Amino acid sequence: MFMWDACKDLTLIILMVAAAASLALGIKSEGIEEGWYDGGSIAFAVILVIVVTAISDYKQSLQFRNLNEEKRNIHLEVIRGGRRIEISIYEIVVGDVIPLNIGNQVPADGILITGHSLAIDESSMTGESKIVHKDSKDPFLMSGCKVADGSGTMLVTGVGVNTEWGLLMASISEDTGEETPLQVRLNGVATFIGIVGLSVAVVVLIVLLARFFSGHTRDASGNVQFKAGKTKVGDAIDGAIKIVTVAVTIVVVAVPEGLPLAVTLTLAYSMRKMMADKALVRRLSACETMGSATTICSDKTGTLTMNQMTVVEAYAGGKKNDPPGNKSELSPKLHSLLIEGVAQNTNGSVYVPEGGNDVEVSGSPTEKAILHWGLEIGMNFDSTRSESSIIHVFPFNSEKKRGGVAVQTADSEVHIHWKGAAEIVLACCTRYIDANDQLVDMDEEKMVSFRKAIEDMAAESLRCVAIAYRTFEKENVPATEEERAHWSLPEDNLVLLAIVGLKDPCRPGVKDSVELCQKSGVKVKMVTGDNVKTAKAIAVECGILNSLAEATEPIIIEGKTFRAMTDAQRDEIAEAISVMGRSSPNDKLLLVQALRRKGHVVAVTGDGTNDAPALHEADIGLAMGIQGTEVAKESSDIIILDDNFASVVKVVRWGRSVYANIQKFIQFQLTVNVAALVINVVAAVSSGDVPLNAVQLLWVNLIMDTLGALALATEPPTDHLMDRPPVGRREPLITNIMWRNLLIQAMYQVSVLLVLNFRGRSILGLTHDKNDHAIKVKNTLIFNAFVLSQIFNEFNARKPDEFNIFSGVTKNYLFMGIVGLTVVLQIIIIEFLGKFTSTVRLNWKQWLISVIIGFISWPLAVVGKLIPVPDTPINNVFSRFRGRRKEPEASQ
Repeated sequence: MFMWDACKDLTLIILMVAAAASLALGIKSEGIEEGWYDGGSIAFAVILVIVVTAISDYKQSLQFRNLNEEKRNIHLEVIRGGRRIEISIYEIVVGDVIPLNIGNQVPADGILITGHSLAIDESSMTGESKIVHKDSKDPFLMSGCKVADGSGTMLVTGVGVNTEWGLLMASISEDTGEETPLQVRLNGVATFIGIVGLSVAVVVLIVLLARFFSGHTRDASGNVQFKAGKTKVGDAIDGAIKIVTVAVTIVVVAVPEGLPLAVTLTLAYSMRKMMADKALVRRLSACETMGSATTICSDKTGTLTMNQMTVVEAYAGGKKNDPPGNKSELSPKLHSLLIEGVAQNTNGSVYVPEGGNDVEVSGSPTEKAILHWGLEIGMNFDSTRSESSIIHVFPFNSEKKRGGVAVQTADSEVHIHWKGAAEIVLACCTRYIDANDQLVDMDEEKMVSFRKAIEDMAAESLRCVAIAYRTFEKENVPATEEERAHWSLPEDNLVLLAIVGLKDPCRPGVKDSVELCQKSGVKVKMVTGDNVKTAKAIAVECGILNSLAEATEPIIIEGKTFRAMTDAQRDEIAEAISVMGRSSPNDKLLLVQALRRKGHVVAVTGDGTNDAPALHEADIGLAMGIQGTEVAKESSDIIILDDNFASVVKVVRWGRSVYANIQKFIQFQLTVNVAALVINVVAAVSSGDVPLNAVQLLWVNLIMDTLGALALATEPPTDHLMDRPPVGRREPLITNIMWRNLLIQAMYQVSVLLVLNFRGRSILGLTHDKNDHAIKVKNTLIFNAFVLSQIFNEFNARKPDEFNIFSGVTKNYLFMGIVGLTVVLQIIIIEFLGKFTSTVRLNWKQWLISVIIGFISWPLAVVGKLIPVPDTPINNVFSRFRGRRKEPEASQ
């Protein structure tokens, strides 16, 4: 299939026709034994190009298929043998019990066992955007759907192709043929150059035919090839076919087939290497866009911090408990209410093995930390949960920043427990339980002291969580399951039980990564749901803020303040913001939109379901692979597998590397095209013959396009890439530096090779040789010198703006291997395959001349880099193919 696709290339079709014509002409004029060489060589070269292209495309398709499998390999928790374990989605079996939370994907077909306000988005299966509520009346769950709200557990009844989703996916195949913006731009450039080459070829064809039929073209012996009325019709047609072959060679050299191939190679290589750097690319275009990122809006928890929470401070009974797990300081009633609240108001679970050692706690990092604290103060998770029954659950909501549960105790009382952001829950409290088990009204003085405790904890970069409860009249509880599903738990007149401070240390190396970003012109902004003071402390620790002194508005801002502004006001301050605390997911979306309106290329990290709009709106959405929900991952372009900010910086580095490698290859490729085109056109128009024939140019195209792309497109990223500012969205692909390097090399090659073409016989001392042999030696030397010039120029292209072009070359084994292979193949072609390429063997002096001509291109490139270039981009001919900026959409 890939070979058939490669055969459809217009240039190759023209060459196949030329090969057939040349074969027929050669056999007719020189006999079958020798006449097939030219046509056969073109045919062989065409087949070789088709095979190489097909193999390359096939390998890339395998690469993308493997990445797709990795993309679908979701890891999730299942309950087996009473304990939660993490498995791959491919390992689910019928009979597994699976917990479902907001943002999860339903991994298999199944039946709901228990559910609280469980709402499923079935649009992926039914096409209906309506959210479906699941309960005992409608318990059937289909794989591939998303959990939009609530929580529950399901029993698996069907997996793999036996599910509705599996049957659907078996009938379709995922298309991986998306073209990235850079590929589109390069296809445009390649098409434009191809049109120029075709136009030049047509002009040359007309000139040569006019020369031939007007009697101005002579053969190798100096005889006029066409005499009106005397030359046979067959000979005239043979001469015309040879001229058409010359025009075809100009098309061959003009069309840079390697440009789109180079993008495919560099993207595939980068994607494979990024996997090793803990980044899974879901959308190809994100690779290159990441190199242009000017702003990164990062989450705090888990990205900048370790996401390994532990309770380090606790206030209960109206005073600070030291240590936080000291249960002797808790009064009996407070102790039992706290344990009930911690055990029931959680999505996590505790598994105690037979021996009672190594207790396993599962859930989100915050849940795990609070459950560990509950165990320290004497909670028996299973028995506490069995003592009371859950009536209704209000799952944790990132908008309200709290979650609640209504439970019925053994003595038929109804308790409503709340847990969430400390200052938000505290604002709903009217009383607290003191050390003597007494309910005390929350006066202003006590409220101030609790707020002060929260601020002190936040200033030490602790996340503060408040735990509160209230009683509720049993008769006011909705009677039916349907009514309870729409019941809003009361959240007023709460009794404060405890405030706990959770420590989440900064990730090692984050400060260096943030510093590297700032140095490379990428602004890092922290957007977090945490308290502003906690965010401020972490921001200073991570290096996003230099000191607490600069933490003033608008550098540090609260979500609700930003939300209350008009679009114009938001646009005005968006660039100045470094930290946004207590932000809702919508605030993050508003910030992204404001930044994009200001022309920034924005990358956003997120892990929650509610981050999906911001991830989708951003130029590059980066979802977290460990803590991220499936909805967040589906909306993202790249998944950071280790949730680490340092991996985000590596992605920026790779993005810049992709762009830099493509630019290196463009410089190299266009030098080849310009030089070969000018040499052949000048020689054809002046003498009616070309020094570089179709077979030789096909070989040049093969090594320069395919092998050159492989060598330059797989250059690993260097630290030097992070010393420059991001590449603008509208900046031209070919920079002023590239134009300088390209033109210097092309002018040098054209000058030297044209001198050899017109004065080669006298320079090489071939004036006394036979005319035919002398032309073959001269043309072979031109071909050899041209190829060796490109090999040296390949080194120049590695470092377009550095003087030491050999730095790090020995570490790139692929590059060295390709250069070595090219040299060996060139020697074989000149010395052993002359019959097929119309070349002759060269003596050592002629080889030395070829090597010297090629070698001079290196010092010439170094000297050329001393020539200053203007900062303003040259308004080059490729400007019409520049990528268009993705305009921000209006917020819904």
